Amino acid sequence: MTAAQEPAAGGALPAGGALRVMGAETEYGIHAPSAPSANATMMSARVVQAYAQVTRQRAAGGAETRWDYTDEEPLHDARGWTVDRGSAHPSQLTDQPPVLDAEAVALAYGREELELDGQDESGTLLMNMVLGNGARLYVDHAHPEYSSPEVTNPHDAVTWDAAGDLVALASVRRLSADPDLPPVNLYKNNTDNKSVSYGSHENYLMPRSVPFGDIVRGLTPFFVSRQILCGSGRVGIGQDASTPGYQISQRADFFEAEVGLETTIRRPIINTRDEPHSTADKYRRLHVIIGDANLSQVSNYLKFGTTAMVLSLIEAGLAPKIEVYEPVAALQTVSHDTSLTDTHRPLDGRRVTALDLQWMYHEAAAKLAQDTGVGDAVDGDGHTHDVLDRWATVLTQLDNDRAAAARSVEWVAKLSLLEGYRERDGLAWNDARLGLVDLQWADIRPEKGLYYRFLARNRVDRIVDDGAIAAAVGEPPPDTRAFFRGKCISSFGKDVVGASWDSVIFDVPGYGRLQRVPTREPLRGTKALTGALFERYREAGPFLAELLGHNRTPPAA
Repeated sequence: MTAAQEPAAGGALPAGGALRVMGAETEYGIHAPSAPSANATMMSARVVQAYAQVTRQRAAGGAETRWDYTDEEPLHDARGWTVDRGSAHPSQLTDQPPVLDAEAVALAYGREELELDGQDESGTLLMNMVLGNGARLYVDHAHPEYSSPEVTNPHDAVTWDAAGDLVALASVRRLSADPDLPPVNLYKNNTDNKSVSYGSHENYLMPRSVPFGDIVRGLTPFFVSRQILCGSGRVGIGQDASTPGYQISQRADFFEAEVGLETTIRRPIINTRDEPHSTADKYRRLHVIIGDANLSQVSNYLKFGTTAMVLSLIEAGLAPKIEVYEPVAALQTVSHDTSLTDTHRPLDGRRVTALDLQWMYHEAAAKLAQDTGVGDAVDGDGHTHDVLDRWATVLTQLDNDRAAAARSVEWVAKLSLLEGYRERDGLAWNDARLGLVDLQWADIRPEKGLYYRFLARNRVDRIVDDGAIAAAVGEPPPDTRAFFRGKCISSFGKDVVGASWDSVIFDVPGYGRLQRVPTREPLRGTKALTGALFERYREAGPFLAELLGHNRTPPAA
């Protein structure tokens, strides 16, 4: 995005294309080979703690800024009600910190673990932290999760999501160097193939004024078919992988409903969690739980870019008017059909393939981008043209040149690897060795992960280079409120006692109480608005005094 195309400080993004506030959440698969019975929550806490130790080595402050749960509202439903807390599934109560008591620690590693370095001031293990790049690293349902900072375009979504893989890798390296702890392996995948699935979620900001029913109608056929672009591939059919075969998506077999609030049970295609993390009467945060975790940069890029463009269609009232019969069954049928030839029955009686559905959305998105001007290669928004071009190219390759598609589409690349093993060794799809290859594809260690072997041999395409990803580990995106959050952590970490998506909380000597700085507007708090302020001050007191309009010295307690 050029300077001329950037929104005014705190202003709106160009409409009609691939730009909007978005972000990713990745729960990593976790395994300790030498301690197979270890408590998964304990292991995940160790991952978070290990990264806190890494950040302490890099900088004096900010390693342990806690998450502020004050504004979390996970039981609000976009359809107009709030689920009673007493009837909610425990996994839905994300507005309270995870708890790992001494007994769980003892069962995992023995009582001596309680005495090891790595506890916070209260004597409990660190399970939640805010990072200097504006992201969140925490324990979620017995998995370490990295939630990326907010960005404004799919290119940056890929960059800061990939930065999370480096965060996870740093934790793995730190743990492997500690002789008192069992090594931990992390995998960027979505299932253990034993009937358990863990999430890879996306978030997109939308106007509150868009009727939720329009979102459901516009997105459902798109999500049913989107996996052909961004599925990461999976050995085995069914939640427990008991049926031999290979399928497009890691997540599809775990979905059981069309619309709903849950994320770990009765998973819906369209999630209704109404937790905006922003100005509530202005914005809706669409929480998408149906995607796979992607190592492939192009698959990840298309996942974010195409979804953002379909949301633009919905906002403009121009989404394709199509409803797929029995969407949950269709979702799974698409995933099981690697030939992409099965047809599906819309309610209007036609028969269409998943490719046909994607072409319908592409055609509509291309027209809207042309009509609004955001898709112009020279004068557009700097992103939409490329998303449309890659979207069309990949659809064409999936239809006509599957070998070429392997450079861009993760499930195709993985399938090419597995077919090589099958042909060489005569392996059936239920051979356990293929399942191990599937798992090894997702290992985040570059020397072990088979995806990284493909990347090193130039068998898959890049969107972002390694230098930009490494920089994103420590630096927040410049054009959202994540810049303010991240810079507060890295500049004044010792004075920041809590943070969330929509606030940063300071405890500064000389102030009589905690100072909460709200950040409810996602396009404020940017580098353009606050960068000079961070450059002027090295201490939190004078920084806050100017920010909050006080005198240059803190007010009296």
